[in-house]
Amino acid sequence: MKFFLIGLPGSGKTTLGKQLAEKLGIIFIDLDAEIERLEKKTVREIFAEKKEGYFRQVESAILKKLCLDKTDFVLATGGGTPCFFTNMEEMNRSGKTIFLNVAIPEITNRLLKTNLTDRPLFGATNANELKGKLEELLSKRIDFYNQAQVKFSSEKISVEEIIAAL
Repeated sequence: MKFFLIGLPGSGKTTLGKQLAEKLGIIFIDLDAEIERLEKKTVREIFAEKKEGYFRQVESAILKKLCLDKTDFVLATGGGTPCFFTNMEEMNRSGKTIFLNVAIPEITNRLLKTNLTDRPLFGATNANELKGKLEELLSKRIDFYNQAQVKFSSEKISVEEIIAAL
């Protein structure tokens, strides 16, 4: 079985994805890391040099290839992955989609503990603007996120909750 974790940046897709994969005994894939490996550039460099449109095309192509693969895995998508091309439909057709709907204040706190310049959509965002930027992103993406087959809304989501729901 394939499991696709979706949600805003900072919602815990990578952290929970690694834990879920370990508990299920299957591999974990971070889609952004896979893109970086294949493109031999960071996501930030791709956005800067080739722009978001190119990134989204590469992201979608890699996602489609993974969806066709016979391997079971847990995939942490990028926050925008479900919102482009037919990515959400591909994921829903290929496995279980799981929306991690973490509250904006919690995500803001998490992201402020990271280097925002590593995140292309937040590179020029200061701490005071971050919450508003996240709210704007969520309003644009929520219709895609809500197409997930399983949804969790909480400040802290545990891997045990996810396994119980699956």
